[in-house]
Amino acid sequence: DLICTNQTNEYSTQKSIRIPQPSFPFRRRNQNHPSKAAEMTPQPHAVCLPYPAQGHIAPMLSVARLLHARGFHVTFVNSEYNHARLVRTRGTAAMAGGAGFRFATIPDGMQGPSDGVDDDVTQDIPSLCKSTTETCLGPFRRLLAELNAAGDRPPVTCVVSDLIMGFSMDAAKELGLPYVQLWTASAVSYLGYRHYRLLIDRGIAPLKHIKQLTDGYLDMLVEDVPGLRSMRLRDFPTFIRSMDPDEFMVGYAIKETERAAGASAVILNTFGDLEGEAVEAMEALLGNGDSKPKVYTVGPLTLLAPSSTSSTISNLSLWKEQEECLQWLQGKEPASVVYVNFGSIVVMTNEQLVEFAWGLANSGRHFMWVIRRDLVRGDAAVLPPEFLAETAERGLMASWCPQQEVLNHPAVGAFLTHSGWNSTLESMCGGVPVISWPFFADQQTNCRYQCNEWGVGMEIDSNVQREAVAGLITELMDGEKGKQMRKRAEEWREKAIMAAKPGGSTYGNFDELWSGMYSSCPRMVNQTTHTVLRWINTTWGTERWRCKITVFLKMCLLLKDGYQ
Repeated sequence: DLICTNQTNEYSTQKSIRIPQPSFPFRRRNQNHPSKAAEMTPQPHAVCLPYPAQGHIAPMLSVARLLHARGFHVTFVNSEYNHARLVRTRGTAAMAGGAGFRFATIPDGMQGPSDGVDDDVTQDIPSLCKSTTETCLGPFRRLLAELNAAGDRPPVTCVVSDLIMGFSMDAAKELGLPYVQLWTASAVSYLGYRHYRLLIDRGIAPLKHIKQLTDGYLDMLVEDVPGLRSMRLRDFPTFIRSMDPDEFMVGYAIKETERAAGASAVILNTFGDLEGEAVEAMEALLGNGDSKPKVYTVGPLTLLAPSSTSSTISNLSLWKEQEECLQWLQGKEPASVVYVNFGSIVVMTNEQLVEFAWGLANSGRHFMWVIRRDLVRGDAAVLPPEFLAETAERGLMASWCPQQEVLNHPAVGAFLTHSGWNSTLESMCGGVPVISWPFFADQQTNCRYQCNEWGVGMEIDSNVQREAVAGLITELMDGEKGKQMRKRAEEWREKAIMAAKPGGSTYGNFDELWSGMYSSCPRMVNQTTHTVLRWINTTWGTERWRCKITVFLKMCLLLKDGYQ
């Protein structure tokens, strides 16, 4: 059922009214009447809302491009902060959008940078999670109303939201819209977050003393966790390593992962051969019966997303990519280069940076190292002049690069990574084994599976030492274990490609998903209904009873036009 209440305090005293919530897929009567179908032809309109971080924007853009290629009008919603960054990297013209693909913005509620403060850095993740949860529902509601009132595009027919932007579920359900969630991380990491409650119930968390971070407590094997194998406490997403029973990120993770049960469908950027067991466990956790959301594995999205599309929407990078990275790789021997990139969020100390630097130098290998402006905590990255002199002929430093193309280049033989999920999938798609230095959140879970289950990785201790870095690079590039890992990585590459091809599981799942979205959207209404709906949105868009009146009349109009 749809509960027509505003989740802010404004309407908290109002009595809730329940009306039926459309199922997924939404069933249409008169399916065998061509004349009726011909009358019901407006274009579907998907509003895509990513969490405002690079690792979430990229997979959501892939989903948006896939829907756009299949006839959907798309509105892609960025935070105002990230939109400004994208304008700087992509240009104003690119961010204007294209035919049937528009960009929109909402504020993220975070305080903007003051004068003299860098406004081109990744925002603090816990603060951003808290801010979006508490402040973004109102702006998103208003955006949907504005889109429905606009005369230059179709009315909104469905919302595709990042799973951790769950506040948008309220806005979608108020309008009776199908609501699809995208989980941008791995299925095993979803289970890691979802089972926080299990760790708390067993008394394993929260931590009792700060010494437990270093005394071996985190190496405890946590047994009988549905869907997960051989997990130590340190392999669960890192927010659980808190002594605070009211730790915000723990409660946030539990709430957002459990709330997914209310979605119409859930999309995963993974594929069955890789995470089938975890996906089944996830489906079981999302409920039983007809009301639970269907889970679709549609990854790797980088392989599934259409290649022939407008350059305007082919890529959204918050950092300007240096194309010379690909030029530098030309002419290098196959599998001879170590690619180093710790992603868009990881930060380290300058001491750790120096240890990685000398590890690369001592390995004797060619390397390409991406060093973001904000990679070093609270300071600029400073590399020793001696290191720069010693590696000048075999190293390339870049601020950002087109990672997917780099990992698919034959010269790249190893990837020193943080094990973020996008990087994990892209390395598999390139057939490149990894050396992993996980930093926080789900990266520990991904690393555990890369090293212990999928056979494509080796882990560096969190207390990084140059000797260990050089040793692991040598083992991966020259050793017997490295050969086995390279073979496994190539096998995963082939399985990923097969999944995304016509006839593959990923390809078929996305076909089923988008056709279900297409038929479920409450969109196939005649022109009179469109006029009335737009009048409702503009007339009552800001009034106290907008939610109740809009949903009630929309359901009546949809039933009139042949839905049940």
